Amino acid sequence: MLDYKLLEALVVVLDQGGFERGARHLGLTQSAVSQRIKLLEARLGQPVLVRSPRLAPTPLGRRLLNHAQQVRLLESDLLGEVPALGGGEQRLRLAINADSLATWWPEAIGRFCEHYRVLFELVVEDQEVALKRMRDGDVAGCICDSPTPVQGARSHGLGSMRYRALASPTFMARYFADGVTPEALRQAPAIVFGPDDRLQHRFLAMYGVEPPFPHHLCPSSEGFVGLALAGLGYGMVPERQAERELSEGRLQEIDPGPHLADGRLVDLSPGQVIDVPLYWHHWRQGGRILDALTDHLLRLGDAWLAPLPA
Repeated sequence: MLDYKLLEALVVVLDQGGFERGARHLGLTQSAVSQRIKLLEARLGQPVLVRSPRLAPTPLGRRLLNHAQQVRLLESDLLGEVPALGGGEQRLRLAINADSLATWWPEAIGRFCEHYRVLFELVVEDQEVALKRMRDGDVAGCICDSPTPVQGARSHGLGSMRYRALASPTFMARYFADGVTPEALRQAPAIVFGPDDRLQHRFLAMYGVEPPFPHHLCPSSEGFVGLALAGLGYGMVPERQAERELSEGRLQEIDPGPHLADGRLVDLSPGQVIDVPLYWHHWRQGGRILDALTDHLLRLGDAWLAPLPA
């Protein structure tokens, strides 16, 4: 049988990103936490952590993390049924892409938390790589663009995030005075969320433009729009986020097309959008709270997202 004090040390060290911070979280010395990890490895007969060049779980360590995540969720179910064991809010660690977090996710979760006592620990990760967090046992659920679940998990389609290429009128006048052409796109600075963001590449491919291309890196959804408003570049902005900016007076109108006009942002390619499918992944043995969250997202997802591609 596993010694769960030893397993807890492994989980906390990885959650906190190091032995020192893990020890502070547990109220132990760094030496005591290190001894617990070594004892766990001695009992299992193989390492659970790779210590350099950076701290990471081994394949066995990932399986133990998956197990620990599911045990935590099932224990919370038991605490809810047996008050004498204690209680309190349940904690869910999830991986969410930044654009969802900046648009529809808070409203969706706000409604959920009206009925369930739960605390969320959100890891911001690009939708193309969030599934790795599930595979590593780091999170109990994630939103990503792949429909294929990892072993022991389930996947459900939520809908699509719709993106439009937007820029300020001054930027358009500077770089696209003669229209949006492949030559102009090779010169105009783009705004890219991060190294895993491929949306700009997909947009440029529509015009036959391949990397490299000049670009800013901005790992913030709000900052991304801010750079576009300031005329530093053009970028793929979630349609829902653009509509929210409209309601705040930053974009003055959306005419049929759709096409942003007469505002602080305009559409480079009116009527042309990129839809990114989003899927919700969660552990099969995640307990009632994770099942309830899944039902909630599936029931209300089409209120916030475009339909998935046929």
